[in-house]
Parts: sequence; C-alpha cells; structure tokens
Amino acid sequence: MLSQEETIEMASLLMMGFAERTGLTSDRPKQRYLWTDAFAVCNFLGLARLTGERSYTDRALQLVDQVHHVLGRYRADDPRTGWISGLGEREGESHPTRGGLRIGKKLPERRPEDPFDQRLEWDRDGQYFHYLTKWMHALDQVSTATRDPRFNVWARELAEVAHASFAYRSRKPGVRRMVWKMSTDLSRPLVPSMGQHDALDGLITCTQLETTASLLSSTSHGPSLKQAVADFATMIQALDIRTEDPLGLGGLLSDACRVAQLMAWGAFEDGTLLERLLAVAQEGLVLSLRHGDWQQPASRRLAFRELGLVIGLSTIEWFQKETEDGRRSVFANAELRARIQSLVPHVALRSAIVSFWSDAEHQQSRTWSEHRDINEVMLATSLIPEGFLIMSSDIDPTADRGGC
Repeated sequence: MLSQEETIEMASLLMMGFAERTGLTSDRPKQRYLWTDAFAVCNFLGLARLTGERSYTDRALQLVDQVHHVLGRYRADDPRTGWISGLGEREGESHPTRGGLRIGKKLPERRPEDPFDQRLEWDRDGQYFHYLTKWMHALDQVSTATRDPRFNVWARELAEVAHASFAYRSRKPGVRRMVWKMSTDLSRPLVPSMGQHDALDGLITCTQLETTASLLSSTSHGPSLKQAVADFATMIQALDIRTEDPLGLGGLLSDACRVAQLMAWGAFEDGTLLERLLAVAQEGLVLSLRHGDWQQPASRRLAFRELGLVIGLSTIEWFQKETEDGRRSVFANAELRARIQSLVPHVALRSAIVSFWSDAEHQQSRTWSEHRDINEVMLATSLIPEGFLIMSSDIDPTADRGGC
C-alpha cells in the first residue's frame, strides 16, 4: 500500500505527463477534451491543496483558459469561426461559456443532411449536457479554491445556456425532458434521447453553483439558476436512477457526497435526495458485484468507467468520518447512518481496481492506450479524490475536515 507521499507523487507524475502530452505545458498540439479536462482541473487543485504548492493552482487556471479558448470556439475545420456563442472577441473573452463548450471529439459534428450513424456519433463533436455539468463543477471548485467569483459566474452562465438548450417541454402537460446531445451551436439536437442522470446532474450542480455564489457574495453578478433548479427537481421525481454501470454508480456516490456537503449550507434540507442516492447506490453495487466483469482481463475492461466507480467509492470513507465526527446534524439520522454503514463492505473494491489499473502490464492493453488521457487523469483522481469531491473548506464556517 502506497504512503500518502507516494500517492501524491504518483498522481503528480500522471498529471504532469498529461499536461505535457496534450499541449498544456508543451508546444504539442492542444488536445482538449471537456470531460477529461474537468477532472484534470480538479486534480491540479487537489494537488495544490495537499502540497501547498501554488504551481498546481497555476496549472488549473492555465487549463481553464485553454479549454475556453479551444472548446469555446469553433473547430479549425469548421467554416464558422470565433466564439460558438456568437459574441465578439472582447465580449467572448469576458463570457467564454455563454455558448456552451464543445466535447472535443475527433470528428466534426454530423451535418443536418447527414444520416444518423450510431457508431460514428460517438466520435463526432457537439455538446453533451453531462460534460457541461462536469465543467461547471470544475469552475466552481476553482472559484472556491481561489475565492474568485468570476469562475462561478462563468459556471452559472454555462448552466443557464445548458438548461435553456437541453431542457424542453414534452407533449405531456407539465412534463419536461432533456436532449442528450446538441449541436456545437446548440441550434439542433443530435441525439434526442434523455440521459439517465442528466437531470440529477443539473439539479445538484445548479444548486451547488447558487450556494457558492451566495457564500462568495457574488449573487449580484451572473444569472439566477432558480428556474433551472426547479425544472430539474421536477424532472427527477419520476426518473428511475438505478444503475449497475460502474461509472454511473460512481457518479451517484459522488453526487451523494456533494448533496451531503450542500446540506450543511441549507440546501436539500429534508435529506430525501441523499437517502435516495445512497439507497440506489447500495442496490447497484450489490448487483454490479454479482453480475460485473471484475475477473475479466484488461483487454475486456474499460479503465475510466471503473475508475469512475473508484472515485465514488472514495466517498464512503468520507461519510464514515463525518458520521463519527458528529458535527453535521444530517448524520444524526439513525437510518442514514445505517445506510452509510451498509456501504462500508464495498470499500475494498476501490483498492482492488486502483491496483489493477496501476499495473504496468494492464496498461499495455489496447483499452488503456486508446483512452490514455482520460484513463490516466481519472486514475490520478482515484488516488487524490479531494480536489474533485470535496468543496473548499475556505467557505465552510463549520469545516476543519480532511480528504475523503
């Protein structure tokens, strides 16, 4: 088992390799991908928090700027140019997220006249709502780490346009749904089906952004997300959020961790969402362990999906510490404490997965090398999950907490 110093060093090596390889700290072509970069920003913040070294915060800020200038603008092979929001250069610099952000896929988006091809669509550009929420979270983490409300404003501007573009009224009275994938300019849906957890991501993330804005006294700047919060809250009431997918399960546990922290600031006060998330995660973990491919060779496994689960599993130890600490009234609920205790047997899976994908032999597999950037960044998050999972203690008047 690695010491804390060895864990930090390994995470740092992974992140600096990623930075050099993708053109963040080198003259190589800038290879920006929104999902991976969101986790990378949080990892740099986590390293700064753990080591006290300002250079890691500088890397996070540098990455934010590069993402906005690459994914907030049209592709080099697109006849359109400039900011995808349509804003002029000066205003676009001031509001880089107002048009959303591209995914960063290798192929250009499907043209209106092109037939739908499910296989090709995975490799085509556009905008994903669940990638946008990850970037909102990363920006918010930067805002709380630096106490600069500008990043929170950018996150709320992104949330506003995402809600307006992805959410729509269905034919059933009073029912709203969401599109899974939109075009780069947000003018047309590319995949009209609804992501299973998109509304949940929207609810928790928009609540987080509003909470941070209030705590940073920046409520007079940027849009209000109250309507978005209300819409997403209505959507999830009838949604089945159960899953056996490792990445989805990790997301549910990570969401539960955020909800618990937000409850300390007055959000989700009745505790029903936290209880629902933990119950569904427990059910899914049992089924995943029973039916999952955990004994398969590396060539038949996807590291980043399993590492997403590891990040979620990291929250169990945080929940244990919080219940033992006793300062949060939310954990005074006996049923909730029992629910958290039922998750404890799954902690061992975290170490097993990290060990498997840290093995150099397993990293020789094509499934690792073909997704190297996302795999290495999420492995780093698995090693130091604090930057992604834990909101800055600087704005929490009750906090004196360590990592998860």
